[in-house]
Amino acid sequence: MSSSANGASTFSSELLTTFYIGQSYYGIEVLKVQEVTGNPTIVPVPLAPDFIRGLINLRGQLATALGLRALFGEAAAAKDLEEMSVVCRAEGNLVSLIVDEIGDVLEVEGKNFEATPESLPVGIKRFVKGVYKLDGKLLSVLDLERITKELLTTSEKLEVQN
Repeated sequence: MSSSANGASTFSSELLTTFYIGQSYYGIEVLKVQEVTGNPTIVPVPLAPDFIRGLINLRGQLATALGLRALFGEAAAAKDLEEMSVVCRAEGNLVSLIVDEIGDVLEVEGKNFEATPESLPVGIKRFVKGVYKLDGKLLSVLDLERITKELLTTSEKLEVQN
């Protein structure tokens, strides 16, 4: 949202890559997404917290795989669920967000953007910038910088412990 010279607010649209975790619908800015891949091979990292699933090799580049279910404090997915990876570049690092299902690239109108509802669980709310009310569902926009900061903070704590 921006202001014009006469002080009136103008609303712009935003393109989001969307995905699901359980029945919840999430999005992240398209420009932050490098690629979407199917069921990635993840190499576990010993002693890492539950939400750090491991590392993924993307054509010679390593990406840290983050399980959004665990990060958000949600129950584990069904064993037969084929997970997907939304690979993003954040602060010079590759981060792979492990999600249940990929949605579409969606253009949303800025006028429909609202603050994060107080009713969202705290484990999710702290990683959400705000929401879009769509026909029959809520699209929560994730804050990749906050997710990356959580990863870096956790990594620093692990280094101190070792």
